[in-house]
Amino acid sequence: MEDILRPIYQERASQVNTLGVLIVEKREKSVPFTDTFDAILLIVVKDSEHPVYIKHYSYQNKKAAMHIVTEAQLNEWLLVGSNRKVVEWIYLGRVLFDRNEFLHNLRAELDEFPFKGRKLKMGLEFAKLIRRYMDGKAFFNNNQYLDAFNHIVHSLHHLGRLALIENGFHPEVSVWKQVKQIEPEIYQLYYELVNSDEDLEKRLKLLFLASDFLIHSRTEMGIDHLIDILKMKESWSFNEIASHPELNLYSVDLEVLFEYLVEKHFIEVVTVETKGIGILHRNYKAAEKFMSKKQ
Repeated sequence: MEDILRPIYQERASQVNTLGVLIVEKREKSVPFTDTFDAILLIVVKDSEHPVYIKHYSYQNKKAAMHIVTEAQLNEWLLVGSNRKVVEWIYLGRVLFDRNEFLHNLRAELDEFPFKGRKLKMGLEFAKLIRRYMDGKAFFNNNQYLDAFNHIVHSLHHLGRLALIENGFHPEVSVWKQVKQIEPEIYQLYYELVNSDEDLEKRLKLLFLASDFLIHSRTEMGIDHLIDILKMKESWSFNEIASHPELNLYSVDLEVLFEYLVEKHFIEVVTVETKGIGILHRNYKAAEKFMSKKQ
């Protein structure tokens, strides 16, 4: 397979802009590791007009895909977790070209999982968890149990990913296999939700109770990144928060997360007078227990 694809990647490897090339070959048919392709060529470049460029090839009744991605795009995927397969590609792919040990160093950094990057990833995962959990609870309270089930399954998925990151692991595509080994309590919740013979309403009711405890016990850890930023100022308008270069990565989950944290007294509301009578600006600050621990 490599021999057939060699002319394609060698052309790219000869370019000064190319940082590394690796090949990923299809493994188990049941695992969506290569998006149904027999091989993936991942080519990382320093700069490009397009952050991602994908081309498909056919050969000997097989198919391959070439993904050319910029270093900046790759780093964003690794930070935000929006392309989970790429972590496995980097870990398990066979290196064909490596300029100045770029891929070697990238793998070493993934293994080390620096704590600063871990804190941000935990924050993003916690925000997604709260969004799904709150939406699921709202559907449950309106007796819309199938919609509640959908959201709570997703919230458990984010809870499992959060626990893995907390323990220094990058969540893989087959995340429940990892969670079962590392956080069996969360795996058991997921298993009971999906496989229990109890009626759906009772399953959901018990699961919300258990989830309340698990979420509460991880809240301070999950919002550590957010609190570090909030402590930089006495108070923030929501627009200032949403415009922060790191907090804007939280995207649409940020408002729901803030309302949850206000309700649970992790964040305090600061009201500021406006020109209008009887209406106040609503600003935010870290709760006093965090402000007393300023860095």
